[in-house]
Amino acid sequence: MSALLLVITFSLIAWLGTFYLNLTKPIAKVGGEYIEGSVGQPFYVNPLLSQTSEADSDLTQLVYSGLFKYDNNGNAVPDLAESFTVSQDQRQYTVKLRKNAHWQDGKEITAEDIFFTFNILQDPAYKSPLRQSWQGVDVSVSNDHEIVFTLKNPYVGFLENLTIGILPKHVWENIAPEKFALADYNLHPIGSGPFMFSDFQKDSQGSILTYHLKAFKDFYAGSPYISNFTFNFYADDDALIAAYNKKEVMGMNSIAPEKIGSIKNVKSTDIHELIIPRYFSVFFNQTKSVVLADDNVRIALNSSVDRKEIISSVLRGKGVALSSPFFPQMDGYNDQVQVSKNIDQANKILDDAGWKKEAGSDFRKKNNVTLEFELVTTDWPELSQTAELLKTQWQKVGAKLNVKILTVSDLQQNYIRTREYDSLLFGQAITFNPDLYSFWHSSQKRDPGLNLSLFDNSQADGILESVRQEPDESKRVDSYKKFQELLAKEVPAVFLYGPTYLYPVNNSVHGMTIQNINMPADRFVDVSKWYVKTKRILK
Repeated sequence: MSALLLVITFSLIAWLGTFYLNLTKPIAKVGGEYIEGSVGQPFYVNPLLSQTSEADSDLTQLVYSGLFKYDNNGNAVPDLAESFTVSQDQRQYTVKLRKNAHWQDGKEITAEDIFFTFNILQDPAYKSPLRQSWQGVDVSVSNDHEIVFTLKNPYVGFLENLTIGILPKHVWENIAPEKFALADYNLHPIGSGPFMFSDFQKDSQGSILTYHLKAFKDFYAGSPYISNFTFNFYADDDALIAAYNKKEVMGMNSIAPEKIGSIKNVKSTDIHELIIPRYFSVFFNQTKSVVLADDNVRIALNSSVDRKEIISSVLRGKGVALSSPFFPQMDGYNDQVQVSKNIDQANKILDDAGWKKEAGSDFRKKNNVTLEFELVTTDWPELSQTAELLKTQWQKVGAKLNVKILTVSDLQQNYIRTREYDSLLFGQAITFNPDLYSFWHSSQKRDPGLNLSLFDNSQADGILESVRQEPDESKRVDSYKKFQELLAKEVPAVFLYGPTYLYPVNNSVHGMTIQNINMPADRFVDVSKWYVKTKRILK
């Protein structure tokens, strides 16, 4: 009898539990801690200095806020700005500030803070990496809650420049330029973002092991659900993955595709696959290689690349094949210029152009010149593996590729800066509203310009110049499609792929809706909506 009563009791409890679950739904609850693991060290949690370190950029994204921010699709939208207007000549941007925004020490944010931030950014004495993008911009204050930016020339991408985090004037104004990078506030920041500095711990050598943030209760967009946000720092990827497997951390700032198999707790892990506009290409330097100066050779090389094989073998399928700098998610993407592998077509192009294989040789010649050139790249595994695949793929059409693997510093100093290479396998980072001027305009052929193919086309230059000033989105889209057609015709580079940004997080973390990010730190743009605690309410 007692056994029967026990069965009935358990059945009743189960029924009541099911009934309760059916009548209610889980929602976010304030509280809890999220711990993220990261490789590296923070030095400058400062929006004017953080660009060279992902650790700094991540923390800066959480602590500071800008006039604008990127939304879940990578578009610039108001943040500290309440609204903005643009003058008819597209040269003047008037921004009105939120009136409910405060610094994390309680003081009100005013236009003087904005004016202060952009003035020291423009001052060469402060040595901000962002200074170059702010040349020719005048900043003035209208009143406590209105600031005006006046450009020498119209620039439709200007709102993206306003995503920079703002510094509090009252904290930084008495710090001299020569002390700017040494100030304690670089590691004890006061911002206006969703999380505020709490403390950090160092080891005996002075390296930061753990950096603690806490929710900013008076955040103007609403206090975050997560109460504490902690970063643990590790020496390398293997140490980070080991920490994740031991549940020391709940997420990793990124992971390489080949490392996914190292994650042991797969069932409790969500790997967020985010699109980031970084493309990798083989840039041809036609001024250094007679072979690559032949249009037919470049066209044939482009046709013979198997992008799917590279993505499958090197990226474990975590990437998108590209035939231009544009991603499918971008306005202006031209699907008419996409190239698929066609070995027969490539061989015919070379045959017709007089590049012939002699008996017993695997490589083509023309006028006693072998179809041979050098490819330089870095010792990053992804790029060195890609280079070896390209060597094999191009040998199938009779091209001999000599691969030279270099350290990043050697490549930058002795090859990229001097443009001393036949071809270069490298990547470039843009945004979802791309400004390709610095990457492809002929004025950018020499360092510090980023035109790595030394591409020189007057029609392309005209497009890149006009599209920066064109406020009509449909006209910009048409112009960019024409630009991609010019690249497809000239083939100054073989575009290969864009890798997916892989962000592993324990599935106890909810509320992440981000899909497209312009840079890794943008994965936190919706962080105030993340939660690790839940409660149930009636449906």
